[in-house]
Amino acid sequence: MVILGWILIILLFVIGMVGAVYPILPGALAIYAAFFVYGFFFSFEPFGFWFWFIQTVIVIAITIGDYLVSALGVKKFGGSKASVWGSTIGLLVGPFAIPAFGLILGPFIGALIGELYHGSSLKQAAKVGVGSVLGFFSSVVVKVVLQVLMIIFFIVWI
Repeated sequence: MVILGWILIILLFVIGMVGAVYPILPGALAIYAAFFVYGFFFSFEPFGFWFWFIQTVIVIAITIGDYLVSALGVKKFGGSKASVWGSTIGLLVGPFAIPAFGLILGPFIGALIGELYHGSSLKQAAKVGVGSVLGFFSSVVVKVVLQVLMIIFFIVWI
């Protein structure tokens, strides 16, 4: 059972880190779930109020920050609400519609279409599309850093 417990914990950590890049995977929630797996297989005793409080704050920050950082990338480049929605839809659909390059092209094309729908010029729409990609990459960096901190904090805590 010990080996199974650690396999599940490591698997959830891996899913969490891959989820930092692929928005369809649960990301921080998978890492958070690994803490419960540890508790069920081994013990919840090492975890106290502060452990759960800090980890929960990080998960909330990742969840809110993910959307804010991506939207700020679009807004910083002059994008409208339509391009924010387009970028978000493109981020979710892109990896499935264009398997090799969907993570980059999805938000770009989504923001481009959204901005063109809003009535902007092609040049402005392309600029906003670049902003959406930069916002996406910025949010990935933030998520990876915070999720690695969650894992390190877990390891140090136990």
